[in-house]
Amino acid sequence: MTEKRKTGNLGEDAVIRKMCMEGFTFVARNFTVHNMGELDVVMEKEGEIYVVEVKSRLENTYYASPEKSIPRSKRLKIQRTTSVLLSRLGKTDVNVHFLAGCVTHRRDGMIQNVEIIPF
Repeated sequence: MTEKRKTGNLGEDAVIRKMCMEGFTFVARNFTVHNMGELDVVMEKEGEIYVVEVKSRLENTYYASPEKSIPRSKRLKIQRTTSVLLSRLGKTDVNVHFLAGCVTHRRDGMIQNVEIIPF
């Protein structure tokens, strides 16, 4: 497993933990549709679906804000992939929220901060 993938997994773990502590229920992780896209984390709360694109950031390093680092083309892939997932789950008439999860961590992998915002 590459360092990038390890870092991504740590970030996804942190987002799932935070959202579960806030009353969300886990639905899916790394849901992939060939030639379409991937959903990092999918959660549910009160009958609504939350799709989270996770961005892991090294502390004290400048990056664009997470919502700005998700280009329109990626957003469209996320929306199409979400439609496939909802269809497979039989949840075609549900509110969907698209979120960016920004996870800040140290070089040793220790999580410093998890922020989840709409994009």
